[in-house]
Order: sequence, then structure tokens, then C-alpha cells
Amino acid sequence: MRIGTGWDLHRLAEGRRLILGGVHIPFHSGEEAHSDGDVLIHAIIDSILGAAAMGDIGTHFPPSDKQYKNISSLILLEKTLALLAQAGYRIINLDTTIILQEPKLKPYIEIIREKLAGALSIDLDGISVKAKTKENVDATGEGKAIESMASVLIEKIDNSIWV
Repeated sequence: MRIGTGWDLHRLAEGRRLILGGVHIPFHSGEEAHSDGDVLIHAIIDSILGAAAMGDIGTHFPPSDKQYKNISSLILLEKTLALLAQAGYRIINLDTTIILQEPKLKPYIEIIREKLAGALSIDLDGISVKAKTKENVDATGEGKAIESMASVLIEKIDNSIWV
């Protein structure tokens, strides 16, 4: 078994859609990014790649590559899962935290969990999504940015190599 952690931060910008875990959250601003800016999925991707010692999101999906302009982060996650499977691993569980001052995410947490469970092909009870504020401290607390953290546990699919 291996553990990976991921973290991401994006500025919030007027006129952008706020996407978290592949779910559109109605709000007046959203993540400023080359892709759709889904900070939750970006942190999850980094945690998966880190657990498998395969680099980070920027290595595999660089913002300088035009093919990733405005791409859905769910597609990037799908590509990451293919890399993980190719390396012989599967996800056991995922724990995440979204950090933003507003909007309140309580009404969306279960929808996000369900979307992630489907995208990751794991049971809903293997997905944790929490939301926190920054108590009005720093850029995130002032509503200028959004952050996310993720921790993932993976295991080798073919255990015969350990024998």
C-alpha cells in the first residue's frame, strides 16, 4: 500500500464557472486556470500520481500544452487513472478538503462524493469530501482564491510481485 497527498490553489475570477469534483457550483466567480480549474480534482490527481511516484499534474498535463485549454478535469482524472492502472495500482480510499470562504458547500458535498465515486470506480464510503473556510485570513479567506487538499491510499493490484 502507498499513500499520496495533493494540494492545489487557484485564484477566483469573475465570469468563470466554479467546478468542484466535476460538479458545477452556482457562484459569481470560478477558478482561474488553463483547464476548467477544478482544484479538487487537481489535488486528487496530484495525490494519485504522488502515491504511485509518477510525478505531478504539471508533468503529465502541462498548462503550456494547448490540448488542455479549458479541458474538463474529469478527463485529466480519467487519464491519470489509466496511468495508475498501467502501473498496477488501484485506489482504496480518498480523503479531501476544499478550502474557500464562500459559497457554502454543504448542499453539494454528497453530489461531489457521488461524482467522484463514479469517476474513480470506488464505493461511496471510500470517498470523503470536507469543506472549510480560512476564517477571513489570507487570499483564500478574503474570497480571492480557493484551495483543496487530498490524500489517497492505493494498493498494488498484482500482489504476486511482493512474494
